[in-house]
Amino acid sequence: MSVRTVPETVAPPVVGERPILVALAGQPNVGKSTLFNLLTGLHQHVGNWPGKTVERKEGHFTFNGASYRLVDLPGTYSLTANSPEELIAREFILRERPDVVVAVVDAATLERSLYLVAELLPLPAPVIVALNMMDVARQEGIQIEPEVLQAALGVPVVPMSATHGVGVPELLETVERMARGELPYTPRLPQIRPDHREVLETLEERIAGYVPEPYPREWVALKLLEGDTEVTQMMRAALPLERWEEVHAVLRAHDDAQVAVASGRYEWIGRMVRAAVTRPRLGQIGLTERLDRWATHPVWGLVILASILGLVFWLTYTVGAPLQGWLEKGIGALAEGVRGLLTGAPAWLSGLLADGVIGGAGAVLTFLPILVIFFAAMAFLEDVGYMARAAYVMDGLMHLIGLHGKSFLPLFLGFGCNVPAILGTRVIESRRARLLTILLAPLVPCTARMAVIVFLAPAFFGPAAPLVSWGLVLLSLGVLALTGIVLNRVLFRGRRSAFIMELPLYHLPNWRTIGLSVWQRSLSFVRKAGTVILAVSVVIWALSTLPGGSAGESYLVRLGKFLEPAGRLMGLDWRLTVALLSSFVAKENSIATLGVLFRAGEEGLAGMLAATYSPLVALAYLVVQTLFIPCAATVGAIRQETASWRWTLFSVGLLLVISLLAGMVVFQVGAWVAKGV
Repeated sequence: MSVRTVPETVAPPVVGERPILVALAGQPNVGKSTLFNLLTGLHQHVGNWPGKTVERKEGHFTFNGASYRLVDLPGTYSLTANSPEELIAREFILRERPDVVVAVVDAATLERSLYLVAELLPLPAPVIVALNMMDVARQEGIQIEPEVLQAALGVPVVPMSATHGVGVPELLETVERMARGELPYTPRLPQIRPDHREVLETLEERIAGYVPEPYPREWVALKLLEGDTEVTQMMRAALPLERWEEVHAVLRAHDDAQVAVASGRYEWIGRMVRAAVTRPRLGQIGLTERLDRWATHPVWGLVILASILGLVFWLTYTVGAPLQGWLEKGIGALAEGVRGLLTGAPAWLSGLLADGVIGGAGAVLTFLPILVIFFAAMAFLEDVGYMARAAYVMDGLMHLIGLHGKSFLPLFLGFGCNVPAILGTRVIESRRARLLTILLAPLVPCTARMAVIVFLAPAFFGPAAPLVSWGLVLLSLGVLALTGIVLNRVLFRGRRSAFIMELPLYHLPNWRTIGLSVWQRSLSFVRKAGTVILAVSVVIWALSTLPGGSAGESYLVRLGKFLEPAGRLMGLDWRLTVALLSSFVAKENSIATLGVLFRAGEEGLAGMLAATYSPLVALAYLVVQTLFIPCAATVGAIRQETASWRWTLFSVGLLLVISLLAGMVVFQVGAWVAKGV
């Protein structure tokens, strides 16, 4: 295969006037992202679609001397405008008119995957079906004849396994030939149920001449019958009033048309599957079913999930902690080296670089080994198909707080970062369940909070650090459950939602995909450390030095001492109080702030903190930090997803009260017990 990626800094070579535009379409969990990463490698960029918060992935590659622009459309089950993802996918195809649409389907669940293909074929762009996960299908005893499926569909079908790179060269050759018009393209489109075909023709006649560009008339008529809200609004605005009344009368008289459209598609899918697929004989058990007997068991499934989470934390301490210690020593030595080099320079310059830049942002970079381990673990579990099982086994427990298993997925994402956890609530259909999940998501300890815990716990608790960390996580999850029960009963009056979720088949992990995921997330963290956290570290350093250069009389000391009476209720002095406040910008800033305030050098910040504070004070601080209000980015995500300042401020106020009360209880009870002993 002659695939070469193009560096981001270099404009892709153009064959003719522009690169060949290829859109990747597919349902969730069909391997679309694996194929995208395989083709574009590191030379891709991720952003948001204009005016949307939905992720947009785009990259470039070359094949046989031609340049390709590859756009990874959001994963959708259909193209009906029920979600932003579905609307984005179909509007891109209709308006951008890609040269080729590659419909990635899961060979092991072909019947389900073909529904999206049935909606793609009527659009004005040639479609190639990438029959992915052929190895998984064989593993489940499913036999598919690609040539027969191609003949039945009337479009090219390429069998492949993106995880192993099998079939990718053949796919690219097919894309190239299709883009050049060298392949016949005669798609056999699904037909509406016979009893509604005349109705469809009537609608086409009524809207003829009024359909806005670039929408095909036949497609618009079909979407009107389906009751598509976006298309209905568009045509209501485009048609004269009397013509719209005629169209509306037809639609009212056939309010069962949506069933007729869907029935036609399912009949078409059934013909395709009967022609090309041979299923395993009755009684044969596949690998997925054997594994799910344990992974989805109501008891053993929870044991497996807890064991997996415990393994992640164990790896964090046994692998990540030593690497973090090595980085901390190196950064401390670098700070001392900078001070040595700037011996004759102004004191403010030496302090700015050694304490503000290196002592602040540098301390945060020591979290990187921990984050890499966690990112890799999450990417691995998601890639092999386990995450959906985790949601399934958690469904019963989630019902106790008025949610269902689907809410577990965004909440679980919160272990990585609370921002994608908030954004991930879009998979929840119920407005009530979605709002409750958003309010609870910040109580999941993200990697930034965990990095602070992992940094401080060993210094104060030694060999008991893993136990303390695990206890803090359990405390956070316990508070989450209790808060969910209270909020559900008080605000939502105990209502619950049904739970329907697809369990994808297990498959071998794609290490390239996992590696790219870890790289992108780690790079995002490093960029944050080099921008936002660096800026905050410098500001904290300036506030700790100004106005007269004496740390004891600085603005920061004045602020901290002003708030110290409140902090004393939790055992916190002014430095810990200021560190807590600075964590609002980014949780890692609490360590950066302490690094600046303590002027941590070769001795290391952890050692200086252990010599200054008792374990009880440290525990109270960690409890408050674990439950404290989320970072500014998470607050922004809450405002964005709830579209309400009222709910956003309620979330911030709720977490502030919970964290301060928990810190006071821990410190006061601990001090009382110590006196009694």
